[in-house]
Amino acid sequence: MALVRRTEGPVHVDKMTVPRIRGMRRSGKRIVMITAYDATFARLVDLAGVDIVLVGDSLGNVIQGHETTLPVTLEDVIYHTRAVSRGLQRPLLIADMPFMTYQVSADEAVRNAGRLIQEGRAEGVKLEGGRRVTDIVLRLVQAGIPVMGHLGLTPQSFHEFGGYKIQGREQEAANALLEDALALEAAGAFSMVLEGVPIPLAERISQAVNIPTIGIGAGPHCGGQVLVIHDLLGLDERFKPRFVKRYAELSSVVQQAVAQFGTEVRAGSFPGNEHGFE
Repeated sequence: MALVRRTEGPVHVDKMTVPRIRGMRRSGKRIVMITAYDATFARLVDLAGVDIVLVGDSLGNVIQGHETTLPVTLEDVIYHTRAVSRGLQRPLLIADMPFMTYQVSADEAVRNAGRLIQEGRAEGVKLEGGRRVTDIVLRLVQAGIPVMGHLGLTPQSFHEFGGYKIQGREQEAANALLEDALALEAAGAFSMVLEGVPIPLAERISQAVNIPTIGIGAGPHCGGQVLVIHDLLGLDERFKPRFVKRYAELSSVVQQAVAQFGTEVRAGSFPGNEHGFE
């Protein structure tokens, strides 16, 4: 039997894997997921003990400054995923599949997801949609690529929904989302994000499926929660949606620090001799 050799350092003893994430659903342990887009934040959230790091196409909003996630390309996500991978040891690393990287055909979806794994060093991919993408999910899983689903308010459907709107409020829509969740599980998804759905529906879905649900704006009954790191840290004082809890207000801290730097440079008090070399 051939030995498996690693050339990029030892495996973290507590490394999160897809089977371990599935096991958290069975044991009732809540999953902590956060986004990251670079190696520095990846290292910090790793040290904080999160379970999953998502390189989300939300980078289009918080990194690139777009109104939606639609302009994000596969190359963008590969670049940021590769950077994040360098800062992680313990968390499971998941990469978003951007708009139009999986909708055209199953073959193209497998090829693009494969690049996220091979070039980006992701350990799984996330894609949006329910029953209309289950054939894609099945093909990816058959190719050995773990898939996280995403239901409810799916940002790539911005134009279809007419904006960012809560999904599943009407009974028919709620039933459709439940069917979507069951279909994703049947296709082989190992977990799913529930975004922007009413609390009772999120609870109903979480009880109906046997894989973890991870909520964002979906209430307390999901098997875990995810937030965008920039929102959690309060890096944009203009963005205050109801579903976000700001655990810090770093926008003002950053502004004050940079302003103080500017004041000292203009006054000639920085740098001092202690900041230079003989």
